[in-house]
Amino acid sequence: MIIAVVQIPMPPRPRESAIAAQTKSAPTYRALADKGLLRKDFLNGDTGGGGVYYWTSREAAEAWYTPEWRNKAKGTFGAEPIVTYYETYVTVDNVSGETIVRE
Repeated sequence: MIIAVVQIPMPPRPRESAIAAQTKSAPTYRALADKGLLRKDFLNGDTGGGGVYYWTSREAAEAWYTPEWRNKAKGTFGAEPIVTYYETYVTVDNVSGETIVRE
């Protein structure tokens, strides 16, 4: 599994505005299930916004973060997104009480 952390330097949004915008865009990301997106957590903080994306593979992630995607994000948010990729081998899941090791 690959985790992509996307950071967009921008002023933080008020909670209600962030929820409204994120909920509105959620169908876009739900539609990516067959393209390898497992989960997305939206971010809103002191230094900007973005998301934590959980992908089946790096190839699936890179297929989404195209130059067109970057241009659209920059046009929407007024800043260039920063994408950082991480491989994850072990997950501690306190909800299920499991430690998951990936091959």
